[in-house]
Amino acid sequence: MAKINQDGKAGSSELEKSKAHIIVEIIEYMANSVVIKTIIKKSTGNISVMSFDSGEGLTEKTSPFDTFVQIIEGKAEIVIDRQTTLLESGQGIIIPAHASNLIKPNGRFKMISTIIKSGYE
Repeated sequence: MAKINQDGKAGSSELEKSKAHIIVEIIEYMANSVVIKTIIKKSTGNISVMSFDSGEGLTEKTSPFDTFVQIIEGKAEIVIDRQTTLLESGQGIIIPAHASNLIKPNGRFKMISTIIKSGYE
């Protein structure tokens, strides 16, 4: 699996501000890859959009912060502390801080990941 970051315009890693964006269209699928594009990144958290080719997922991990995941195209299995939830386009789930989690594909899919860091200083 390749993990690819896509940079924004003008040397910035964020999307252009004060401009409307169709989020599902700002990232494309790449064969055998997970593609990540930063929407906004701050010291208190970040928002990224990700695309996963069929068969590609993220390995099991834990984070010290709450993470909100929303599927914006396709379907994926989100496993939190060994409990599996199937999410479809438009659905989201909060992964609690310190919970083991894993993202498994159910075909190609795209998602938004929002990590909130404030309150954990």
